[in-house]
Amino acid sequence: MATIVKLKSGSILEEKESFSRAVCVDNWIFMSLTSGRDYKTRVMPDTALGQAENALRNVEGALRALGSELGDVVRSRLFIPHQADVPGVMAFIGERFRGIDHAHCVSCGPLGGPEYLFEIEVTAYKGAAKGEQQRLTISL
Repeated sequence: MATIVKLKSGSILEEKESFSRAVCVDNWIFMSLTSGRDYKTRVMPDTALGQAENALRNVEGALRALGSELGDVVRSRLFIPHQADVPGVMAFIGERFRGIDHAHCVSCGPLGGPEYLFEIEVTAYKGAAKGEQQRLTISL
């Protein structure tokens, strides 16, 4: 039988909308869409880059709480509503995920409100960072 852990961050939305920050099923971790709001101060930066920095801290904290790390991320979905913010945010993301080479996608469209300038959703597999990895290149 699977071991399931449901991680909460204390957000009022988790209770109101009945969801968890992350759900861990055995070694798989499925994280909900995560914004750049600072969990302690409840403040959200007014730039996409600032929100991306906070969101990655939130993601890393949730992964650590579940016995995982950023290197275990196998997929991310990034949401950046303003295309002008994409180059700066993606340069930051590229540095933070350097060497992980996970699968990801970027979407530019409206989020839950105008104050949201970046959100991220990740899927991780505990231990992936330490597993045997192969890198293949295909010819297109």
